[in-house]
Amino acid sequence: MHNETLLLEAKGISHDFDYPLFKDISLALQEKESIAIIGVSGSGKSTLLNILCSLLTPNKGLVYYNNKNIFQLSHKELLQIRRESFGIIFQAHYLFRGFSALENLEISKFLSGNDIDKKLLQQLKIDHVINQGIGELSGGQQQRLSVARVLMKKPKVIFADEPTGNLDTATAQELIEVLFTYIKEQNAGLFIVTHEDEIAFACDKVYKLDNYTLEQLK
Repeated sequence: MHNETLLLEAKGISHDFDYPLFKDISLALQEKESIAIIGVSGSGKSTLLNILCSLLTPNKGLVYYNNKNIFQLSHKELLQIRRESFGIIFQAHYLFRGFSALENLEISKFLSGNDIDKKLLQQLKIDHVINQGIGELSGGQQQRLSVARVLMKKPKVIFADEPTGNLDTATAQELIEVLFTYIKEQNAGLFIVTHEDEIAFACDKVYKLDNYTLEQLK
């Protein structure tokens, strides 16, 4: 692939807490590419994702976005990248519970300046529940709403931590297809941490975090 399509690159990432998690990990994400990271519980998948998306500084190593090491940027520059370029989908939805689904999206619209995408709501099958309160939505609907909120800001890199954890198989497949379509249409990229092999191997590349290192399986 040509270098101009490179979105994000990690070089020599090592991290430990009271125990070593991984060492000397390097990987690169291109435009329109999806990368899955799998591994047993406690292997450090979510920690690696948090480093890649700038929420955690690694003990060693560099992460480049737009050819800049994100850990050397000013707080203001880093916040701007998180707000405009990075989209983070957590297992917990972090929705505003006192608001309706639509009001949650309107907050995102206000922050990003982008209109609510009706087609996206249809793809995620939440267009019919948009006026309901967050507490009235099922866990799966809340998860899909949180994905809609992230995609509305048109991020260049999506970081998804077990985004299908609360969904049945069919709905999980639909959600992944929405993410795949999005990165192709927007020249964006996707990192996904998942314990579901079927979803992992639908991605362009699959890495397994095991024995402190990252092994490419696909």
